[in-house]
Amino acid sequence: MASPRTVTIVALSVALGLFFVFMGTIKLTPRLSKDAYSEMKRAYKSYVRALPLLKKMGINSILLRKSIGALEVACGIVMTLVPGRPKDVANFFLLLLVLAVLFFHQLVGDPLKRYAHALVFGILLTCRLLIARKPEDRSSEKKASAPAEEAPSLYVKAPQGKVKVS
Repeated sequence: MASPRTVTIVALSVALGLFFVFMGTIKLTPRLSKDAYSEMKRAYKSYVRALPLLKKMGINSILLRKSIGALEVACGIVMTLVPGRPKDVANFFLLLLVLAVLFFHQLVGDPLKRYAHALVFGILLTCRLLIARKPEDRSSEKKASAPAEEAPSLYVKAPQGKVKVS
């Protein structure tokens, strides 16, 4: 039977991975939701306008939106399907991405209700990463699997042998 820690990590990985695949797909194509896609286009235009450094670097709103969307989809797929250490790397990249998105929302002065989901999923990503990186407590498992030593007896056993009677 899987440990509660393992179940938690797997559940968080799958849920977060699917969420980021969904959100990244909305940024890349209008097929899932035309309204959400047009809202993403508008939001990323305001992000680029609020940060002129991106314009100077040659990054327009389309490039920014599509690169963030592609990174979300790629990391979401890794979080959902790929076992082992790559999940932690994808988790870390998504956490950095969420922090950048939170920065963008603060930069343009969005109200909390516009970025509350990013805040919640950033907290979930942090929790998943902390749980996954914490070393397992092996001491309780060793105690359970190690044979119990016999308790010392109150009576000392006399040596066995022939008794000499005189």
